[in-house]
Amino acid sequence: MALRLIRLGIPSGSAVFKAGTLAQTSGVHTSAVRNLRYGWWAYVLGERTTPRFKQHSNIISVEGNLASGKGALAEKLADKLGMLYMPEADTFYLDKMTGEKVPLPEIYNGMASLEKFYTDPKAADGNSYRLQMWMYLMRMLQYSDALEHLITTGQGVILERSPYSDMVFVEAMYKQGYIRKQCLDHYNEIKGISICEFLPPHIVIYVDQAAEEVEQKLKQSDKSYLHNVPLAYLKAIEDSYKKKFLPQIGATSEVLVYDTVQAQDIERVAEDVEYLKCDKGPWLLEDDVTLHHLRMLVEDKHMVANLTIIPKFLPEITIGAHEYDENYYKFKSLPGKKYAQGYNADIGDKNIWLK
Repeated sequence: MALRLIRLGIPSGSAVFKAGTLAQTSGVHTSAVRNLRYGWWAYVLGERTTPRFKQHSNIISVEGNLASGKGALAEKLADKLGMLYMPEADTFYLDKMTGEKVPLPEIYNGMASLEKFYTDPKAADGNSYRLQMWMYLMRMLQYSDALEHLITTGQGVILERSPYSDMVFVEAMYKQGYIRKQCLDHYNEIKGISICEFLPPHIVIYVDQAAEEVEQKLKQSDKSYLHNVPLAYLKAIEDSYKKKFLPQIGATSEVLVYDTVQAQDIERVAEDVEYLKCDKGPWLLEDDVTLHHLRMLVEDKHMVANLTIIPKFLPEITIGAHEYDENYYKFKSLPGKKYAQGYNADIGDKNIWLK
């Protein structure tokens, strides 16, 4: 059985956006799971997307090597342009989506460890590729959240990295011998049948910092497992960005490139973004009909997650049925996980019989 989500409670609809407060869905009655959601009837009755789009109704992806300053740029630029900022998805992004107060164990988050990857990238248990596939799924879910927010509110979104640029890490891992050729082929197949369901960012901003400088910054990090990241791995990421990703994404998205000094000049970056016409790519072909179908997809997080599942055996990401079953029932035994949200007396849910 291919490694997939053990949790079945991925929220549908706007449940994870942060713009000061969480975006809420309108309830039909007191039930915690019955919400007034967008659907076919909403479209028939006149709900349309394009009238909400304004000047900055865009998806902007800020890219760069590890510790290149892309996060600071993305956050400040979002504040400057009045857009929603979404920090880079981590291995516990699903916990944020489901509203966990504390992160759940790794067994429920891809069965992979980022710290282990940096300390033992060639671990025999396949952690490196398992981590990479989990991160691709997390970026897919986050990107679907970004698209959903844009379509439902008209407010643009700036996020750090996207599933489109995720391939730079896979190629770097393969070049360093961290993953097998079969893993690379599997990843390319998964990406080929999943990313095509989305629309690429309107704008990609790349923060260019030399791998040698990145290495020095990582050595000063408060996370000890980042102190010994190989320079060759960082250079492989940089090469993949410059030689493959940026030329490819340039066919569908506007691309801006800054060095680390230029990236600190938010006024200049914001001015450059405002001058862009964004007159290329598939977004130009979209109308209310196609955006309706895209909205239906990105609101269904189960469907988004299932885009990354194919019936193919790969030791790194395959678990047996008995192990899957055991982990599933362990998850259901956790406080508040036996029943749907709002129906668990063990964590204090009230008036369950009225729902």
